[in-house]
Amino acid sequence: MADMSSAELDRSFLFGQRAMELMKAYRSPATPRSYAVWYTYVAGLNPPLNEAIKRLTTEHGVLSESTIDLLFETYLDGKRLACETERASAGVLTEIEQIMEMLDAALGSTARYGASLQAFSQDLAAPAVNRARVREIVSSLVVTTRDVAANNRTLEARMRESRTEIETLRETLEAVRVESLTDPLTGIGNRKHFEEMLHKAVDHAAVQGQPLCLVVLDIDHFKRFNDLYGHLTGDQVLRLVALTMRECVEARTTIARFGGEEFGIILPDCDRFDAREVAEKVRTSVMGRELVKRSTGESLGRITISVGLAVYRRGDTAVSLLERADHCMFTAKRSGRNRVVDDAVAVDTMNDVA
Repeated sequence: MADMSSAELDRSFLFGQRAMELMKAYRSPATPRSYAVWYTYVAGLNPPLNEAIKRLTTEHGVLSESTIDLLFETYLDGKRLACETERASAGVLTEIEQIMEMLDAALGSTARYGASLQAFSQDLAAPAVNRARVREIVSSLVVTTRDVAANNRTLEARMRESRTEIETLRETLEAVRVESLTDPLTGIGNRKHFEEMLHKAVDHAAVQGQPLCLVVLDIDHFKRFNDLYGHLTGDQVLRLVALTMRECVEARTTIARFGGEEFGIILPDCDRFDAREVAEKVRTSVMGRELVKRSTGESLGRITISVGLAVYRRGDTAVSLLERADHCMFTAKRSGRNRVVDDAVAVDTMNDVA
């Protein structure tokens, strides 16, 4: 245990040294945020951050202080979305409090108006009432009614304003929620969204007895492709796969990028035959698209994907279903890539294939 701790300590110093070298090479300021960003990059702890850094350094050659701040807030600092949520939530609570105050005031005004009407009714029923007194009562009633009407108009206007403000805040909260569940590079769901929806889908299948299929796909030879043509082109490949997936599935289907070049498709109420059809459609659609380098117009050929398909079985958890789909995907890679393998037949335990 002591030797292991020593090894980890030595490795952390190496990471730190390399982070400092990169800070200097890319002219990043020597600040805690900068060190955190570069250390995380060197340690490989946050793949989306690594992709963003590779893209930015390729485009600009440097990472300025403002860029470092943006990277830190986007990929390392969870406080930003929390602050946005807190701000919007506080705004909603403030508006609700003001509405309650207005309703209290309106209820008080209504109660007073009711008391006035009751008093006027009693005065009109008095045996000694005369014409002059009736005129006085009617005049007072008109004035009171005008006051109530004016208060109601004010309340109505304020309620309209509050409704607009609450709707704006609701949209802000929804935008924050969507951002927290979206992969910034491809625009589809991220790992958090994928895991949440997979758990929900498995729970639904278990309770309702409905079919459920999970498709996992991985881009073939992506690392080699990335190294050969650069990270900007690699990003283009990831976006192409995400776009193809979006075009091949129904709107209610969950699609997500949950790893570097790994994607998932959750197919609720879908049997093996239909899921296999979707998987094949995605595979052939990706293969059928020619990749062109934007900067030069050069044709980079075509890309392929290996696909694994697992069907929900009674007793499955989200983890077991994902493991089986992953197993099938790696079997597809071992069998020659660019194919779909499902769990209809037993597959042998296999080693990880890059």
